[in-house]
Amino acid sequence: MSSSKAKHRMTKQRKLILEVLRNTNTHPTADWIYEQVKKEIPNISLGTVYRNLRLLSEMGKIQVLDFGSSYSRFDGNSHHHYHFICDNCEKIYDLDIPFDEKLNEKVNNETPFLVKNHRIDFTGLCPECQKKI
Repeated sequence: MSSSKAKHRMTKQRKLILEVLRNTNTHPTADWIYEQVKKEIPNISLGTVYRNLRLLSEMGKIQVLDFGSSYSRFDGNSHHHYHFICDNCEKIYDLDIPFDEKLNEKVNNETPFLVKNHRIDFTGLCPECQKKI
C-alpha cells in the first residue's frame, strides 16, 4: 500500500477522534480531544492525536479554527459555516445562518483575486455573558 493511501485510511484512532469531535459542539482544543480519546485508547499519545487531527483536516473531515491564539480549536462540522466567538468566555458557537457562496463570486468579480473559500467570524457577547452585564 502506498504511503498516501495509508495516510488517508480511517484508522481506529482517526475514527475515534472524529467521533469525539462530531459529538461535541464546543470546538475543543487538541488537549481536550486527547483526554477524551485516552478514555478509550489509554496508550495513545498527544502527538498521535495532533497528527491525526492534521490528517483529518487534510482529508476535509474537520475544520481547524485558528484565531491567532496560542492553540487551535477543532470543529467536527466540515461544512462551510460561520462562527461566533464570545469576547468574554471565549466559547465558539456555530451560527445557523446560510453560508454566502455569492460572496466568493463578488470578490472574484470585483478584485484581481481568485477566491476559493472565505471565513468570517463574528465576535461579541454570547447570551450567557450578556446576562452578566
